[in-house]
Amino acid sequence: MLTAIIALTILAAIAGLMLGYANIKFHVEGDPIVERIDSLLPQTQCGQCGYPGCRPYAEAIANHNEITNKCVPGGTITAIAISELLGKKALQPVIAKSLPSKAIIDEQNCIGCTLCIQSCPVDAIIGAPKQLHQVIASECTGCSLCIQPCPVECIHMIPIPVTITNWQWPFPEVNSMYHLTTI
Repeated sequence: MLTAIIALTILAAIAGLMLGYANIKFHVEGDPIVERIDSLLPQTQCGQCGYPGCRPYAEAIANHNEITNKCVPGGTITAIAISELLGKKALQPVIAKSLPSKAIIDEQNCIGCTLCIQSCPVDAIIGAPKQLHQVIASECTGCSLCIQPCPVECIHMIPIPVTITNWQWPFPEVNSMYHLTTI
């Protein structure tokens, strides 16, 4: 019994030393600009930018000159921060594919299946199995990923009315017809 414990301890120590050596010998540095861009993104993994998550979007910005204003949950502030990091101008507000919206759950039809909870990337839906679920409106990013898995189609997206708290000043459009000339 004692020899088995000693043998396993020696084997574990050798494996640990080999893993430590492999980590040092074969260490691959990540792209630091991708890491910095990824740290600025909200990590909602919602896919509204057209990429399957924040990391692939950060890689596309860094390596393929993707535009910086596709992150709807991050908003214009995130687009400006990424543009400043890259030394680019942020001339356009965030591009949204549709009007800003929030998910709501029809209480009469919800069966409590929890499929919407599992599909929400920001944990904006709360509830228990076989109980009514509810959307935390302040946390919902409007990605609509919860609609497709719902078997009874009780989740709907409602547009967010524009108010003084969520209205954004539009960026000015440059008209090439007018040029300033110096004399």
